[in-house]
Amino acid sequence: MNSAPRYIRSKAREGRLSTSTKFYQAIGGLPETFKNFAFSTFLLFYYSQVLAVPPVNAATIIAAALIIDAFCDPLIGSFSDNLKTGLGRRHALMFISAAPLGLGLYLTFSPPVALAGGELLVWMFVTVTLTNISMSLFAVPWTALFAEFSDDSSERTAVVTYRFAVGVIGSLTFTALTWRFVFARTAAFHLGQLNPHAYQVFAPVLAVSAVAAIMLTTQLTRREIPFLLQPHAENTAFHLRQVWRDVSGALANRDFLILFGCVLTSSAITGTLTTLNIYLSTYFWGLGGEQLQWFSLAIVGVFAAFASVGALERRFDKKPLLLACLMLLVVDGSGAVVLRLLNVLPPNGTPILLALLVANEVFRGFLGTVLGIVFVAMLADTIDQQEDVTGHRQEGVFAAALAFSGKATAGLGSVIAGVLLAQVIHWPANGATGAIGTAVILRLGLIVGVWTPMLLVVPLLFAARYSITRERRQATRRSLDHRRTFAMAEGNGPVVAKGNP
Repeated sequence: MNSAPRYIRSKAREGRLSTSTKFYQAIGGLPETFKNFAFSTFLLFYYSQVLAVPPVNAATIIAAALIIDAFCDPLIGSFSDNLKTGLGRRHALMFISAAPLGLGLYLTFSPPVALAGGELLVWMFVTVTLTNISMSLFAVPWTALFAEFSDDSSERTAVVTYRFAVGVIGSLTFTALTWRFVFARTAAFHLGQLNPHAYQVFAPVLAVSAVAAIMLTTQLTRREIPFLLQPHAENTAFHLRQVWRDVSGALANRDFLILFGCVLTSSAITGTLTTLNIYLSTYFWGLGGEQLQWFSLAIVGVFAAFASVGALERRFDKKPLLLACLMLLVVDGSGAVVLRLLNVLPPNGTPILLALLVANEVFRGFLGTVLGIVFVAMLADTIDQQEDVTGHRQEGVFAAALAFSGKATAGLGSVIAGVLLAQVIHWPANGATGAIGTAVILRLGLIVGVWTPMLLVVPLLFAARYSITRERRQATRRSLDHRRTFAMAEGNGPVVAKGNP
């Protein structure tokens, strides 16, 4: 293999990555968390329960939009990996994404009142597709940046931790404020999520929040462009054959394929749960916006994860941590509903029940945050391995897999949720206004609160086959550092800033 590096930085960083840069980059986690909260929680619910679209029809539209988006993600990833502009590989696309994303989010939740039937489904398809593709245009290059800021494994983990911290805190704050002020109880609607007028407020708030976050993170991190890896001038220009080579090269990496299978299956499962949780909260637990806002206390578990993930990673390798979190989530996911079915929990409407459900949400917040941070750090290790073996850095293509999985949370999960509602739970067509039978609510509890969480054993089996250990990671880092040092000695370009394994 040619020892000359295919990617170089204009400037070598002196010292550590600044705290402000970690924070500014982390702001970019907000648009996707806002969008995923809106799509996972409200998209299927709004169109089926408020606008009276049959759940299967709405789920089919979501699936069609997701299929189109699936083809766009690798295109954007490969294009971003090979892009050469005055703003580098990533920032130009991030700026471009803001306007169409804001428009898509706004229009999705504010269809004209005169639309109905097939016209409403067409509106839903166009706006959801626009939103998904625009989110890819931002999320793929933004996600790719985390592996470019530093070669140091611990510093990368710090970048990922900041991203999770800002993303989760911002998401929980946005969620709490949404439930409290947008979907608050009114005289006409005891459960605010059934109020059609609330969505007229939610749509512009969602759109403006996402666009503002994109513009902030992109502008504030522009100063880092000289320190980011850029393709050599002699690299070939982007073309569709390059996309195929990039995607097939990534899929030839066994550990990447394992991680992709893990994240895709877990995202589909958690996306299904997130989509159906509003049904579970509304009809099984009898919770309204005033009670659901307390679930934002999950931030306590998130902070506990931030405080402990570094020590946990030093004590245990990443793979055992990931497996432990998945196993605990399998057990915890079905605990509350099982206890209710066994008549152990207090009745609905009691403060004790709400406190127990909130406490469980805190624990799940801890597990989910540790799992997410460790997973992204494992992806960075896989990117390094890919460069060591092939000479190519494919942050964009690898990030496309993450972006797709994020939309699978809202997309594929909504599709599965719609099918489960219609074909398994047998949710009535008049569910928004009519009485829900006890048998239907029982099936809802069993599917959402017991059987679906147990499917997390599937990504657990994927993760168990991941092969990069701490020793392999250190060997890869030494190999890459040696190659780049040799390239500088031969006059092949500036040295990329080095870090410790």
